[in-house]
Amino acid sequence: MTAAGPRRAVSMLAVGLSTVVEWYDFTLCLYFAPTLSRVFFGQDEMALGKTLAGFAIAYLMRPFGAILFGLFGDRYGRRPTLLMSMAAMTLTMLCLALLPTHAQVGSIAGAGLILMRCLMGFSVGGEYTAVVAYLFESAPSHLRGLVTSLAAAASEIGGLLAVGFCAVLARKLDVAQLDAWGWRLPFLFGGVLAGAVFVARNMIVETPLFMEPPVGAASTIRPLIQVLRNEGRGVALGFAISALGSVTYYIGITYVPSFLATAGRGNEAQALEFSSIAAVVVIAVTPWFGWLSDLVGRKPVLLGLCLACVILPVAMFRLIASGSTEAAIAGVAILAALGGGVSAVGATATAEQFSGAVRLTGLALGATTATALFGGAAPYVVQTLQRQTGAAEIPGVIIAAVAVCIGLTLAAFLPHSPGSAAPERQDPA
Repeated sequence: MTAAGPRRAVSMLAVGLSTVVEWYDFTLCLYFAPTLSRVFFGQDEMALGKTLAGFAIAYLMRPFGAILFGLFGDRYGRRPTLLMSMAAMTLTMLCLALLPTHAQVGSIAGAGLILMRCLMGFSVGGEYTAVVAYLFESAPSHLRGLVTSLAAAASEIGGLLAVGFCAVLARKLDVAQLDAWGWRLPFLFGGVLAGAVFVARNMIVETPLFMEPPVGAASTIRPLIQVLRNEGRGVALGFAISALGSVTYYIGITYVPSFLATAGRGNEAQALEFSSIAAVVVIAVTPWFGWLSDLVGRKPVLLGLCLACVILPVAMFRLIASGSTEAAIAGVAILAALGGGVSAVGATATAEQFSGAVRLTGLALGATTATALFGGAAPYVVQTLQRQTGAAEIPGVIIAAVAVCIGLTLAAFLPHSPGSAAPERQDPA
């Protein structure tokens, strides 16, 4: 168990809130895609498609960043890894804000945008796993679920910041001003925000579990080899838990604005309203699910969430598509609660599947890979099926199908840790 003194508490707060930057960037690019397509690809009729394709490629860079940062973090520490990832995110966001546009340099502008997005994806890949590992290893063992869930809650604050910034720019600037110079402002703000987090991180201390490692010290082992030889079960469970988290989040929350458009309901203003409601719900419920997993264990909470994901999503998407505005808001809120709950418990449950000496590498191979595959592809697959079938229930059906598969897997193979987080595992000899 860790002894969390004042400096340790400040360190956990600084690290936990830093996921604001990651989700600020993600949400900003999601809502700014039409503007960025005009700025960097001109009037090409395929401009938006090229922009979104570039973002998808960048998303696939996350596992590579997670693996390389994870290998570094397991050998040299969580603190230097967190400093490196945030420094890279700061520089990348500032460079993106200063990129030349299509009107200035032609097609090179689009290549520059995609390159910056790939670098950001690579940096973010190492960011979230390091944050989860740091919080998990720094928190008292009986509060690991609650403390680690802060990473998921803080990310939604970043999303709300991005939505708010986009809304203000849309009200204050016309399209010409937005395309000429207004698009740079939110990225400059993001670079300053990331720089502030980097300064704060310079004050954090290393985690106790890394400073006092078990037999097979992190500085002397080869993390990737050890994970592949001894941690296969943890990788598989981490992949399964993160697959469920990705599907519930990227279909149940971030896909909702596209779902509204595909279903022929609502407009951009309503989509923005629903997205803001979902973010507030995630922030509100995440700590409670984290605390509940500390109280009764990760497994029963995850299995309960799996059951809810089988029963509720189909009906919720029906409400969003054809119900009253109040009913649609209720559907959005319930889907957000499911996604937030899985993210909250999943962060701790995946982290505790690995021994301390290889935790970052294990999380990279399991959790981050699942997020890249399911998070990146799920919205596209869902929208394609929804357009082909015309069925509003398709997103809910896919969530339910994944929840059944993952629920059975977790019921059979996930260890149970009653009452509090599982004790720290020892490294295999």
